[in-house]
Formats: sequence, C-alpha cells, structure tokens
Amino acid sequence: MKLTGKAWKFGDNVNTDVIIPGRHLSTTDPKELARHCLEDLDPTFTSQVQPGDIIVAGKNFGCGSSREHAPLCLRGAGVSCVIAQSFALIFFRNAINLGLPILECPEAARAIQAGHRIEVELSTGQITDRDTGHTFQAKPYPEFMLKIINAGGLVPYTMKQMNAVNGSGT
Repeated sequence: MKLTGKAWKFGDNVNTDVIIPGRHLSTTDPKELARHCLEDLDPTFTSQVQPGDIIVAGKNFGCGSSREHAPLCLRGAGVSCVIAQSFALIFFRNAINLGLPILECPEAARAIQAGHRIEVELSTGQITDRDTGHTFQAKPYPEFMLKIINAGGLVPYTMKQMNAVNGSGT
C-alpha cells in the first residue's frame, strides 16, 4: 500500500489532549472530531490539511491519555499516516486498531521538513522525501497488520473474517 501526501511537522511529546482536546470528546464521529484536530497546536491545521497528508513528528507522539479519539480524529481529518521518532505504546495500539498507519523512523522524522511531499510504502517500510530524493527505512508492517490497516481497523477486519467463516462473504 503506497501513501503520498504533504508533510505536517510537529515536535516531541504531542499528546492526545493536543491531538483532540478533551472539550471535544462528546462525540466519536470522525468528521466532527476532525474539525478540532490539533487546533491548540496549529490553528490552521484543520483548514489546510488535505486527504492523504502525513504527519511527521518527534519523540513520544500520542503520549497522554489512552483515548481512541486521537487516531480517529487524525483519520477523520484525512491524515493517511504518521511518521515519528517514537510513539507512546497505547497510541500505537489504538492507531493500528483504528486503521491509521504509523511508522517509527527517527531518521525520517528528523530530516523531513514541513510541506515536503512524502511517499510511504507500508509493505516495505520505505519512506521517500520526494522534495529531496532521500529515502529512509522504517520497519515494514507484518502482513496481518497490513490486513488490519487495509480493512480500516480491527473491528472491520474482524467482521470481514467472521463473515468469511460464516459464509456470507461480505
């Protein structure tokens, strides 16, 4: 699966309360959450982010509370992938469960600049900064995780598997 988008650059310790402020947690609707995505960190983000754009961040992205709203909000805003130096473990788990691909690649996270066009190949873990031509290597996803991401998350993946076993095929 190949993803291409413009880079949005953020620093270290972007926590879930910054990704989606707690005052907006009365809904789980991704589009409603997306209206408030990163609004306290970058007030222009929601009006300028485009479907497919990629967040590039420093260390410990997604730290803070374990709310699933954060990756849901990012997906709702059209973010196709997050590349960071490191992730909070609960955010990593929630992101995969909700079908948001994330890649840990310190070299790419340090080198890629805001606004650069980024290409990510999830099956190989290859990240290319199209503006500079530099290529970086993240750990590729195992096949079963790619299936979860491609299905849109763990619940849709599980439903698909259950339907296949039950013979409905949908």
